[in-house]
Amino acid sequence: MSDHPANGLDDVVHQRVRLGIMTIAHQARQVEFGFLRTTLQLTAGNLGQHLTVLEKAELIRIEKGYEGKRPRTWVSLTAAGQAALREEIAHLKQLIQQVEQAQTPPH
Repeated sequence: MSDHPANGLDDVVHQRVRLGIMTIAHQARQVEFGFLRTTLQLTAGNLGQHLTVLEKAELIRIEKGYEGKRPRTWVSLTAAGQAALREEIAHLKQLIQQVEQAQTPPH
């Protein structure tokens, strides 16, 4: 019996906010903290907690610096983060395919 695709989902990546962070960082290559906060409709503290989880898992890199005189925090995916996101998307595609192929039983 084959393993169900849901068993391959990574709890660190799959959480809604963290998946959002990773997909945005993948698209942008490097994304600013304020953009993530606004786009994902989070408080700074909540976003910070999710970034800490991803950083500890070595899926993102956080860089702090300045843009002019304003402090900025930038987020980018690591190579491990890119691989984890690809893997997560592959499992999600398998799940979608199973749902789409399933025939609905007659009522």
